[in-house]
Amino acid sequence: MRPHPLVAAIPLVVLIGLLAAVITLFGSDSLSGGSQVALIMGMAVCIGISMICYHVPWKAFEQQMTKTLGGVAVTVLILLAVGMLSGSWMISGVVPTLIYYGVQLLSPQFLLVSACVICALVSLLSGSSWTTIATIGVALLAISHALGISEAWAAGAIISGAYFGDKMSPLSDTTILASSTTGVDLFTHIRYMMLTTTPAFLLTLIIFLAMGLGQGSGAQSLHVAQYTQGLASTFHISLWTLVVPLLTALLIARRMPSLIVLFLSALMAGIMALVLQPHILMQVADDASLSNVAALTKGLAVTFYGATAVDTGYAELNDLVSTGGMTGMLNTIWLILCAMCFGAAMVASGMIESITRVVISWVRSRLGLVSSTVSTGLFLNITTGDQFISIVLTANMFQNVYEQQGYEPRLLSRTAEDSATVTSVLVPWNTCGMTQSTVLGVPTIVYLPYCFFNILSPLMTILIAAIGWKIRRVKPKDAA
Repeated sequence: MRPHPLVAAIPLVVLIGLLAAVITLFGSDSLSGGSQVALIMGMAVCIGISMICYHVPWKAFEQQMTKTLGGVAVTVLILLAVGMLSGSWMISGVVPTLIYYGVQLLSPQFLLVSACVICALVSLLSGSSWTTIATIGVALLAISHALGISEAWAAGAIISGAYFGDKMSPLSDTTILASSTTGVDLFTHIRYMMLTTTPAFLLTLIIFLAMGLGQGSGAQSLHVAQYTQGLASTFHISLWTLVVPLLTALLIARRMPSLIVLFLSALMAGIMALVLQPHILMQVADDASLSNVAALTKGLAVTFYGATAVDTGYAELNDLVSTGGMTGMLNTIWLILCAMCFGAAMVASGMIESITRVVISWVRSRLGLVSSTVSTGLFLNITTGDQFISIVLTANMFQNVYEQQGYEPRLLSRTAEDSATVTSVLVPWNTCGMTQSTVLGVPTIVYLPYCFFNILSPLMTILIAAIGWKIRRVKPKDAA
């Protein structure tokens, strides 16, 4: 027996209440354990109600958790690879070199719109917002610091561009998933998304351009000089370091999987660190008893897995060039595992289905149908903590409704991606939200108001549905 919608909402209410308490008590440390406990408690409430009141067997939860956690295994490996890459790109001098030249070439007035466009192009070519943000996004955020640009605005521009490119790329796993789940040709799906995605992205660029023009340039000259001096005196700044991002771009162009690209890029950066930054590796090793070879080996290993701190002579710059390696991703992985368990419990108990059926029952028009689909995508991102689960569940739940009401499947595929894909990064405990906040070092709640593309995209979908532009009806399935 499926739980009543009001009963199904209880675990969500408990979770939201606990998360509010955690944020109040722990503040910026809420993701270091408190949020994970909240998710586990919410899962316990869901399982307790289901087993006691609806006699759902424990085996059902166990099987769903095994299935869900198995599906996130590659994500965990990608996160560890991102940790390796963030440490090696910094210590090897790749990011410092990009910062050194970037702060001198990029104007504060155009940094936000430039960052958005650059990340959009890289993500479009790579098909991965995660790879884009972990590489060029980190460098652009550092440049924004040097130019005196708000990290919240910069992170918003970086994420907006990265998710636009990810969404529109034929190499993107979410784009392929949304089209294949709904049975829509991949390029038909992409072309149809342009009707909603292009206006949302243009509005985003206008906002970032307008905001950037209000930035003054004179006040940053001393700041930029300190950054360049600190970097040049600490790292061996060389254009040779840019061989690593160029080779990474080549791997991306050859359409290699994201995990392999990230891992190979980290290894290449490690080799570059041995060649150009041995003094930094010795500093990271911090062990005078070791021989030079042993110290370099230890320094490289720590760069990959642990926290690194390099003294540049400037406190703010020290914070900027410090990294966490794979260890820095462990809180993210912990949170993802807890979120996946909560989502699995909600699915196995039938509570997700119960709530979404209520939403579907309210559908009376084209606007209502699209709005309900968007709301469900966002709701599933919040409750399941994963964009892939959100896309699949949203598509499966609404597929028959779209068919019965005579709407083309490409409308469902577009709406699912306009909601589930782009809003995932706005949820702090979602795999995307937690990953990007960790990689950029900016809390999700801080950058959220400035991710204009991610906010405008689902709203544009609803607006286009209200207008009815390019939305055609076909013969309803039940009329055949």
